[in-house]
Amino acid sequence: MQLTVRYFAGARAAAGRAEETVPAGGSLEELLDELTGRHGERLAVVLKAASFLVDGVACHDRQAPLPAGATVDVLPPFAGG
Repeated sequence: MQLTVRYFAGARAAAGRAEETVPAGGSLEELLDELTGRHGERLAVVLKAASFLVDGVACHDRQAPLPAGATVDVLPPFAGG
């Protein structure tokens, strides 16, 4: 099974793509390590400050297992006025 990762705003720019699939079977923390390994330090900086949605629900526990087939949205801090 796979996970779908969708990147928004600065996370999209740092990853160099809007979306990708990765193997399922770990926690959010493990996923972030995988993404850092794929895309480097620029994305790592964004991930440290980002919020995450798992299937549309905010995920605050980085140790929680991610369900196979889930969609994880990476939401960096947004600025606006």
